[in-house]
Order: sequence, then structure tokens, then C-alpha cells
Amino acid sequence: MKLIVTGASGNFGRATAECLLERVPADALILVTRDPRKLADFAQRGCDVRRGDYGEPDSLATAFAGGTKMLLMSASKVGSRIPQHQRAIDAAVAAGVKHIVYTSYVGLDGPNPSLAVSDHRGTEELLRQSGAHWTILRNSQYIDAVIEAQAPHALRAGRWIASAGDGKIAQVSRDDCVAAAVAVLAEAGHEDQVYNITGPELLSFREIAAIIAEVSGRPIEYVVVDDEGMYAFFDSLGIPREAVPDQVVNAIPWSSDDMVSVEAAVREGYLAVLTDDVERLTGRKPKSIREMAEERRSELAAA
Repeated sequence: MKLIVTGASGNFGRATAECLLERVPADALILVTRDPRKLADFAQRGCDVRRGDYGEPDSLATAFAGGTKMLLMSASKVGSRIPQHQRAIDAAVAAGVKHIVYTSYVGLDGPNPSLAVSDHRGTEELLRQSGAHWTILRNSQYIDAVIEAQAPHALRAGRWIASAGDGKIAQVSRDDCVAAAVAVLAEAGHEDQVYNITGPELLSFREIAAIIAEVSGRPIEYVVVDDEGMYAFFDSLGIPREAVPDQVVNAIPWSSDDMVSVEAAVREGYLAVLTDDVERLTGRKPKSIREMAEERRSELAAA
């Protein structure tokens, strides 16, 4: 069996490839990236590194040839994912891939206001109609984003600005999402299943801010604003309102339209999803925000 990992030079993709090497031979891995030079270290270890771009269908036909099971990493830009994913799914099926595993998003049921929802709903429907087996991993928001982006801003300012109010979310570590994906890729089964990949507890951003303050030893005031106040905050950081390619400003790789809509989804309860799917898939409990904050206490204290 040949396993394909798309987006293999990104944080998630590299971690997935690394973990898969603990379970399958290197020559069983096809690692697809827009820039193969970024995966030279994996090529040296015997992995088959190939160039492929969701925007270039011809490149995907070559990249996916010979693959049996594929991790379809969601594209990064909100609003343009569906045509990219359509090309990838079509190319995979044409190449003979039998099972596609997709990194989706929690809370797709109901009128969730998050802008990301339509992209993921649309992609899930494409998979169901593709003729291939599929597994959908609906990942919650990453705790890593809190530690690496939100918390440092809040610690420097002494204020955590949020329009999410006291809505709750079970954020999950990227490593736990990777472990779940690796389990599905490396094991038989899981066909035509949906898993909700969440952390171990539902917390509000108010509670998260309190944990970060306690662990770092620095005060944070939780300030609730409306959506316009949230836009004003992101405007002050220079964050563009609409998604642009490869956007990273002040360590934040998202547009404010995206982030404000996510805060609204949290506020309205659409992301209050909590499961034990991580433990069922991996055999271990997911990390909590407190655990991750304590692991990176020195970074938070120095932010």
C-alpha cells in the first residue's frame, strides 16, 4: 500500500510524514509538495517526494500515480478551497487512489457563520460523490494557534480582545490531529467515517485567557467586544479583512473576515463540540490547553 501525503512540506504534513515513518517503510510514502526542495531530508531517507500543486491538475496526475490511500490537506485560503479540492479529488480518483482522508472542520451542522464552513461542507460532499472511500477528520481549532499567536499578543497588551463572549470550544493540539490522521492512514478500516477531533474539554476564551495568565505569571484582562470591535482590533494589527495568498501578519496567517466569523461561531455555540475520538483513534488522551501552556511556559513568560 502506498500512502500519499499532500501539503507534505507544511507543519501538519511534515509531522504526519515523520509519524508515518514510525509505522510504515519509507518507500511506502509519497510526499507531495509545491517545492520538493523543502522535503530533501525525507527524500534522503527513501521517501518518494513529488511536486504537485492543487492549482495545476497535470502536476497532480503525476504526483498521485501509484497511490492507494491519500491525506488531502485542506488548502489554506478561505473561499477558494472547493475548486482546488475538486481538482485534487478528481486527480486522485483518476490515478486509482481508493481512499481519501480529509482534514475538515468541526461544527458543520446548522447555520454556522464561520466562513470556512462552506468550503469544508462542499469538499465533504465532493468526497461522498467521488466514488472513492473517504474518511473525514473534522478538526477543532488548534491550541497551537493560541500559544503561538493569540496568547503573545494578549500578554504584551495585558488584554485579550474577543467577540466570542463566553461561548466554548474544545481546542486541540496539532500533534493530536496529526496522530489521528496517522492512525487512519496507517490502519485498515475507517472507510466512510466522520471523526470529530477535539481537545479534552470545552473552554471559553475567558477561561483560556485565565489559564495563560496563570501559567505565564502575567495578568490578562478579558475584554468582550462586538464584531465591529473585533474588526477594529485586527485592523490595528494590520490584518487584511479579506484573504490574500500566503498571508502572515504579526504571526497571524488568517484574514479578519475569517477570524471574526469564527469568533461568532464560538459565541453562538456551533464549535462547542467535544468527543473522545482522539483517544479512540490513537489510544491516548488529547493534550489540554493547560498542558501545552505549561510545556511552553518560558515562551509565554517572555512574550
